[in-house]
Amino acid sequence: MLAATWFVAYSAVLPQTQAAWGLSAREAGMIQAAFHLGYLSSLFIVGFIADHFGAKRAYITTGVAACASPWAFVLFADGFWSALWLHAFTGLCQGGTYTPALALINDHVARERRGRAMGYLIAGSSAGYAVCLAVTGIVMRASEWRGALAAVALLPVVSWITGVLVLRGTPNTVHPRPAGERLLASLPAVWRNRRGMASIWGYTCHNWELLGLWAWLPAFLTAALLAHGMTSETALLFAALTYVANITGSIVGGTMADRWGRVQTLLTWSVASLTLSFAIGWLIALPIALLVLLACFHNFAAIADSSTHSTVLAESVPPHYLGVAYAVRSVIGFGAGVVSPVVFGWALDASGGSWGLAWTTLGLGALFGPLATWRLRR
Repeated sequence: MLAATWFVAYSAVLPQTQAAWGLSAREAGMIQAAFHLGYLSSLFIVGFIADHFGAKRAYITTGVAACASPWAFVLFADGFWSALWLHAFTGLCQGGTYTPALALINDHVARERRGRAMGYLIAGSSAGYAVCLAVTGIVMRASEWRGALAAVALLPVVSWITGVLVLRGTPNTVHPRPAGERLLASLPAVWRNRRGMASIWGYTCHNWELLGLWAWLPAFLTAALLAHGMTSETALLFAALTYVANITGSIVGGTMADRWGRVQTLLTWSVASLTLSFAIGWLIALPIALLVLLACFHNFAAIADSSTHSTVLAESVPPHYLGVAYAVRSVIGFGAGVVSPVVFGWALDASGGSWGLAWTTLGLGALFGPLATWRLRR
């Protein structure tokens, strides 16, 4: 939860930095995309590290960079180009908080409880997003955006210290590879795994929608609430409420996957989420209570299949190259997440501020997710 707080920190102050630095919507989206680009690069690297050195060792070692790097953005970001490169740098340092955590769960949780366990991990991340938005909204009542980001940057430091303490009794497991097989041989093995790749393509569509949603939902709700005479700080607190729905969605989705089946769960929530992506942008004039409720359900549905994607991949490949499988998925899946916020911002600029058209780009990118999931069923 604490490690994930930095992931939406820039989105939380996007309206303030956009005004202070004179950014277009496309430029604002590019800064968020730079973080995702750095993050996917980090996940690719950390996947190999986790396979070679063990998940616990990878989690603790790379966590040093994850908790230290946000301070570079807090102290030195002062315009489009500095923010672009510094946010890319913070993303490059964050991968150790995710892939090794998934591997730790796969190593230490039985299959019949694994979906729920993955759900709790994703729920912790969602709780972190809510905490970030809430902290930012509260601090900005007495400070400006840089002070709010400094408050958020403290939380990953606490996360790393906590991680070191709670993993003291957890063994560091390194799964042996077949005799003579090199680490890089895992890459073509992942590509040849049809079930694993079907899961990866489904996850890619899921990420296009989810990361675009997370990048732009706070700004969308801010625009809606400002139109109703509310403050941007109040809008952040409402946006934090929608991330609380992520927590429930992660746990419900993971539990459903254990009890109802992996594929059925993926199909149900991916279809529900992409339907909302096509609709929510056109409904910005709804009464605030109804719009926030709809945003909560959208966040719920968009995250509900996330842990199941991770579980399916873990169960589709041999454990000695699971980290590499997650690395391949990260490059493809988070690559989509790099592009979608930029496309969203471009559509918002090109359409003269049409939130409906901008949100539609997320739905279009998510359309092929259920088709990839159907291949898993076959």
